[in-house]
Amino acid sequence: MFQQPWYSPSLVSSSSSSRPQTSGQTPAHVSPGEAAGIIALLKDKSVDELRKLLSDKDAYQQFLLSLDQVKIQNNIKDELRRETLQLARGNLEKEPQIMELRNQCKIIRTTELATAQEKLNELERQKEEILKFYSPDSLLHRLQEAMNQADEESEALQEKFLEKEIDVAAFVQKYKKLRTTYHRRALIHLAAKTSTVG
Repeated sequence: MFQQPWYSPSLVSSSSSSRPQTSGQTPAHVSPGEAAGIIALLKDKSVDELRKLLSDKDAYQQFLLSLDQVKIQNNIKDELRRETLQLARGNLEKEPQIMELRNQCKIIRTTELATAQEKLNELERQKEEILKFYSPDSLLHRLQEAMNQADEESEALQEKFLEKEIDVAAFVQKYKKLRTTYHRRALIHLAAKTSTVG
């Protein structure tokens, strides 16, 4: 009595494939040369052997694994598996080195980066001080102080002259120099103030 086949009969209806397909798979494309080779192998089988291939999953599997095309595919698959395992082992062997590098990066981040950040903050603070020192308001203020100083020095010199602590020639020379300095600074101050306002 003929046994029920172990696979769906609709899978055998495709003439393009000599192998049963599971549902959801696309049929494999077999070249005419490959198909001829498989047909030649099946042609030598008796009707009972062919029935056994259709009804016995193990017999079909054994026949399938004996095909050259399947052997080649299995060899490629085994080779790929070996290469993948070799790559995985290589990656696992590098894991301590990766962890060490990761730790070094963490140390660099926490020490050298912190030091660099501190230095950057200090340079930023210095830059702000320099910008503040050379700001127009600061320059005008310092120029005003220099004017006041020249004015006070000339008044002090005038007091000395009135109290006869300095002779006329020395007084005229120093007083003239101080007043020239005062007026030069006053003119610069006035020009700078006018240009910042305008």
